[in-house]
Amino acid sequence: MRRLVTLLIVLVLLATTALGYYVHHPLPLPVTPFEFDLKQGGSLKSVARDMRQAGLFGQDWPFVWLARLSGKSAQLKAGNYSLDHAISPQELLEIITKGEVTQRQISIIEGWTFKQLRAALNANPDVAHDTLNLTDAEILQRIGATETHPEGLFFPDTYYFAAGSSDLRIFKRAYQIMQQRLQEAWLARAPDLPLQTPYQALVLASIVEKETGTPGDRAMIAGVFVNRLRKDMLLQTDPTVIYGLGEKFDGNLRKRDLLADTAYNTYTRGGLTPTPIALPGMAALQATLHPAKTDALYFVARGDGSSEFSSNLNAHNRAVNQYQK
Repeated sequence: MRRLVTLLIVLVLLATTALGYYVHHPLPLPVTPFEFDLKQGGSLKSVARDMRQAGLFGQDWPFVWLARLSGKSAQLKAGNYSLDHAISPQELLEIITKGEVTQRQISIIEGWTFKQLRAALNANPDVAHDTLNLTDAEILQRIGATETHPEGLFFPDTYYFAAGSSDLRIFKRAYQIMQQRLQEAWLARAPDLPLQTPYQALVLASIVEKETGTPGDRAMIAGVFVNRLRKDMLLQTDPTVIYGLGEKFDGNLRKRDLLADTAYNTYTRGGLTPTPIALPGMAALQATLHPAKTDALYFVARGDGSSEFSSNLNAHNRAVNQYQK
């Protein structure tokens, strides 16, 4: 019995020593500055797991136990954090329970073009404008992108960053998140879609994004385009024509514009456009990869943001006369 008590005492002392070492031993930062986000409503376990996946922890369970033993497991504050030097787990816990977050942020909006994204970053006074004199291709190269055209590659969301952070860091984070979200959505896609690659899904999602005026119509609009692709019909969607016109578009789309052939004119060319035409959000990606099951092949705007869907040309022409003329 005495040996058992002695053994337990030794084990407790060893555990206490190990915990004390862990609590106060600095964590090596994977990069400097090391930035991470704590999502609103995230659990202690999910926070610790995210930090481990980001390279801050080797194991996440010691930090979970530290927070619980400290009575602070329910006091985590959401936000973006930036570490510019190695800190101990105890110091890290203090930072994220006090909410010592960085306050700078920028929102990337669904439906923006890459040109609009660049303009927003260039106008933001809180970032270092390292891309100001770079071409689009040079930006892609700097962030490690494998694509040759930047359109559609950056995930629309609100991004938090430390003041003075390079705009390249924001581009890279938005690019990486889009790659991750696109891959996850592609792997969970509906069967038998007329799309061969995740990039094709991104292209179609960008068209769905630009055509959707009412969220409730999004899956139906995707369903129409999927049906037309299956039947080798022209997509005939105005936003692609406008994108192809570029600076020539003056806000008024004319019949001659629909007939002017460009690589993005889906009235004159079959299939998908060569690249996305905007930044699609998660809802557009999901709708594209899980379109509504419908026999509709046409739709027309009603004038209130919603669309009227038709399964044949005669019904579509009646809808056009009713809502457009």
